[in-house]
Amino acid sequence: MALVASLGWFAVGCIYVLQAIMLRRYDLNAENNIRARRVHTQFQLFRRMLITFVVIIDIGALLWTFNDPRIWHYGSGLLASAGIASLIIATAAKSTAANFFAGLQIAVTEPLRIDDVVVVQGEWGRVEEINSAYVVIRLWDLRRLIVPLSYFIENSFQNWTRQSSDIMGTAFLYVDYSIPVEALRQQLESIVHPSPLWNKQVCGLQVTNLTDRSMELRCLMSSRNSSDNFDLRCLVREKMTEWIQQNYPEAFPTTRFASRPDSSAQPQENQSLPNLLQPTDHR
Repeated sequence: MALVASLGWFAVGCIYVLQAIMLRRYDLNAENNIRARRVHTQFQLFRRMLITFVVIIDIGALLWTFNDPRIWHYGSGLLASAGIASLIIATAAKSTAANFFAGLQIAVTEPLRIDDVVVVQGEWGRVEEINSAYVVIRLWDLRRLIVPLSYFIENSFQNWTRQSSDIMGTAFLYVDYSIPVEALRQQLESIVHPSPLWNKQVCGLQVTNLTDRSMELRCLMSSRNSSDNFDLRCLVREKMTEWIQQNYPEAFPTTRFASRPDSSAQPQENQSLPNLLQPTDHR
């Protein structure tokens, strides 16, 4: 029995060693790590399935080591009844079975991978771990969001790194109509172009909306990843506001009031009407 258990432990160790060897070529810290994230996700899910299979085989082999025919038949029936047992387990624990098959579907179809940037339930974060039952998402403030695997099959979510980590972001400015838009566009280019956060692809400024009080300007810029883009958007807001304060301080949105002179002259037809409220002398 010790020999059989050691062989099972050795087989599980070989699975971990094989995973480590196969994943050495795929670095998650690389700039363009789409393929690495795909391989890491698949290996992590398949590793757990293989370990489960090895454990079942090892338990059956342990039962086969006994001389008692009844116990030996238990070991033989362990694998033979695996199909029936799986149906019973699936009926008794639908959520567990749903997460298990959802994990298989995620490994094959790849709607998300490890280190993907996703937005789930309004929360932005990175996929830190994919287990057999749930996904761990590391949020921007170091919190962890635990989401069942079946959620990603049954619900919509945003994946910002599905094909590439490049992303575009916006920064909105609300200014008065008197400010020259072309000068703002040139200032935006002078801010974005020297910045290392820009990936030298998209940079532009457009008037996207007009209201009765202000003009909405959209600053559009692209970056290598969402983290750089967030920092670049903050930089654009700060520098553009500072430039407007120094050069066009009166161009910030203001509320205008117009006063009209009161007319003291009454209409002629009102002057000819008798004053009905004046008391009458009947003497």
